Amino acid sequence: MESGPAIFAGTVFVLFGAGLLVWTVTRVRHRRPVAQGVSPVASATAASVAAVLALALGAWCLTRV
Repeated sequence: MESGPAIFAGTVFVLFGAGLLVWTVTRVRHRRPVAQGVSPVASATAASVAAVLALALGAWCLTRV
């Protein structure tokens, strides 16, 4: 019964992390800004770190099932 919330949370984190990572890579490859008014390197780095952390958290949630 307790595995349902862990599966849901893990799936949400993995989907968010993967989507953010794909979006960031696409923006960087097309030389478009990741965030307006911020250094391109800093915004791409921050978005990439957030995406990897979300993927890691999602993987951790899914291993707790």
